[in-house]
Amino acid sequence: MTIKSAVLTTSRSLSIAISTSLASVVLAGCGGKNINTPAGVSQTGSNSDQQLAPASQFDLSHWYLTVPLDDDDDHVSDVYDVAKLKTYSHPDFFYLNEQNHMVFATPNRAATERTSTNTRSELRYMFRGEDLSIAEGAPNNNFALAAHKNAQQFAAIGGRLDATLHVDHVAINAGYPNKPPAYSVVIGQVHAFQLDDNKQRDGYGWGNEPLKISYKKWPNHKTGSVFWTYERNLATKDPKRIDIAYPVWGNNWDNPADPGDKGIALGEEFSYTINIFENVMHLVFTSANHPKVHHQINLANNIDAKGDVDDSDYPYAYQDETLYFKAGAYNQCSTKQNDPSFRYPACAGTGDWETDFANGDYTKVTFSALIAAPATPMSSSVAVQN
Repeated sequence: MTIKSAVLTTSRSLSIAISTSLASVVLAGCGGKNINTPAGVSQTGSNSDQQLAPASQFDLSHWYLTVPLDDDDDHVSDVYDVAKLKTYSHPDFFYLNEQNHMVFATPNRAATERTSTNTRSELRYMFRGEDLSIAEGAPNNNFALAAHKNAQQFAAIGGRLDATLHVDHVAINAGYPNKPPAYSVVIGQVHAFQLDDNKQRDGYGWGNEPLKISYKKWPNHKTGSVFWTYERNLATKDPKRIDIAYPVWGNNWDNPADPGDKGIALGEEFSYTINIFENVMHLVFTSANHPKVHHQINLANNIDAKGDVDDSDYPYAYQDETLYFKAGAYNQCSTKQNDPSFRYPACAGTGDWETDFANGDYTKVTFSALIAAPATPMSSSVAVQN
């Protein structure tokens, strides 16, 4: 393998990656404000206020933000682009805590994206930066696998995302507690771009997720579990389009047993690395109190992370997809209340933030580091044994 295929195609993107890496030295660390005390300051644009925006401490020059609000009354959650994010914060949903760490929070019931019923306070990586002449779904605003037939048209081949964080709270009231997404939050994603219905075809354009990294903690447990899921790249209504979960620390997402000392407690810091080099996604998880974990999966075929052929998946998986990173708090409590799908645990919520916060009907995650960079070569590891 050579490293050239992992290098971003613009010097601007390279400089951002370098500056972000340097910033991570300052931002890495422990801490977080008590989950029972909402904190943050809304931006007004003054010099003193600008220091309180998350962008004053984190390099967010290639990210946009989705928050669980609908202040513009367009019936979908609000988005703040790269330019606006320079000075934006919200006292409940996106702010810096006392340690200058970046906090994401989102209630169970609030505004959602057009194609989702889940609330979120979440960043989406944008190679274009402030250049709005580049469409969101354009190749030069996203990355692709090396196997993509038009790989050289993309801003990058593969990519890397490093994060250090702790989960402060997950929603504690679920109507269907035995559905796997109950009591969980997604803290990092690789997402495929969703095309218009008339452009979707086998293995292409459905907007599926080759990766979701999640944390789940049952209300009566001392610790929670970290796991990741791979979604088969099939049509939205295909019954075989499911998420396949792989545990990291603690249990798998459908195991109600208390993970005990093998799990991660609320407020306990850990890190993840998503490194997609050429066609292989490497996932590395580290924690001061737990063993290092390295999983991998080729995203250009239908061999799963255990090394077995998955006959139910699209044979070329995400080979021809347009891909991007996301990070933050993606609440797994859908606003749907009565749906037979495993995806909808029917969580409680009123839509009033103060009430839902008091009742524990929200999620909250704190990041002390978030770094986007070019992909790097990695040695292979054994297949997942879980």
